[in-house]
Amino acid sequence: MNVVVFVVDRLHAGFLGAYGNTWIETPAFDRWAADSCVFAQFLIDSPDLARLYRSYWSGLHAMCARPGADAGRPVLPALFSSSGAATALVTDEESLTRSAMAAQFDECVLVEPCWQPEIAADVSQTQLARGTMAALSWLEQANGPFLLWCHLAGLGRTWDAPASMREMYRQEGDPPAFPAADPPDRQLNAEADPDEAWAAAITYAAQVTVLDQCLGAFDEYFRGSRFAADTALVFTSARGFPLGEHGRIGPGNQSLFGELVQAPLMIRLPDGTGALQRRFDLVEPCDVWATLLSLGGIVHRPDSPTAIDLTPILRGEGSAARDRLCAAGAGERAIRTPAWFLRQSASCELYVKPDDFWEANNVAVRCPEIVECLGDALVEFDQTVQHGRAADLPPLPRALVEGLD
Repeated sequence: MNVVVFVVDRLHAGFLGAYGNTWIETPAFDRWAADSCVFAQFLIDSPDLARLYRSYWSGLHAMCARPGADAGRPVLPALFSSSGAATALVTDEESLTRSAMAAQFDECVLVEPCWQPEIAADVSQTQLARGTMAALSWLEQANGPFLLWCHLAGLGRTWDAPASMREMYRQEGDPPAFPAADPPDRQLNAEADPDEAWAAAITYAAQVTVLDQCLGAFDEYFRGSRFAADTALVFTSARGFPLGEHGRIGPGNQSLFGELVQAPLMIRLPDGTGALQRRFDLVEPCDVWATLLSLGGIVHRPDSPTAIDLTPILRGEGSAARDRLCAAGAGERAIRTPAWFLRQSASCELYVKPDDFWEANNVAVRCPEIVECLGDALVEFDQTVQHGRAADLPPLPRALVEGLD
């Protein structure tokens, strides 16, 4: 089976209809979601792009620091190549092309970014459109089997949506949309005007609409292509984009809140298996690595401390038997269970899940025992992935999985 992976960086999951949004028009995403298995609790394990792609391409969790773990380890494109598949990376993220893992792709297509971003006259002139067209151009000349990985810097580098789109979501009394194409990146203080965050949100929404139109054009071409009957499509994001939820607009200090670590993940199989499923399993980037290898028919693969193959879930044959996800950032760590989210930085913050979706109500002071137990579970996970498998961890206590009565 051929595999196409679309990764759009800095896409906030909360701006898609499949993840609860009701005010932004995204018909292409809605159609893609309807034809896919949608994973509602997919969290990245690191906001650092290099560490994240280590998980995507080598199946090693961002917190795995085993000595020599990466030495000689075959990465995703090399494993596909060894099975006889052509592999290509299409991206406008130059730093990604410089990684040793990216060098394992047969072909690397760099879409030159605009170093002086400007508001586009129409969608076809946007950076997202250029990246999408580069992926389509590669597909037009491809011969299966293949792995096409398309990573677009997307919503973190350029907000070049046409002026007409920037007005789509403004209502009477709303602040004007941002007038420039450079995404904002600033800390909000206590006296900040709330209109600033809303102006960022409606401008960002216009950029999501651009992305939706680009995805729609790709999907229209793909459905009529010679590959449609034998190609799996995966859509996800590398990181989200804070829009004032916790006092920050833009990536900034990369605090491990949901707006940054919660990412969309949709997997569409050519025969429709898994369509219309909405799954609440806890899923991480290493699972994408394992799933892609299965979709590509690659049986012999290196071991991974944390990865779970999602293909049985797509076929309705099981679930991701995991009771925790862990993530690491710059000076921060976090753990997510079905019932809780703990963020450790200078202090600990605790949020009830799934009710408090975007972490608005910190209950750490009210639940000190839960904070302590989750902290211990995070340490236990960290120690285990250095020398063993997360699947061998003992189950978490009931209160950490089901919450308090």
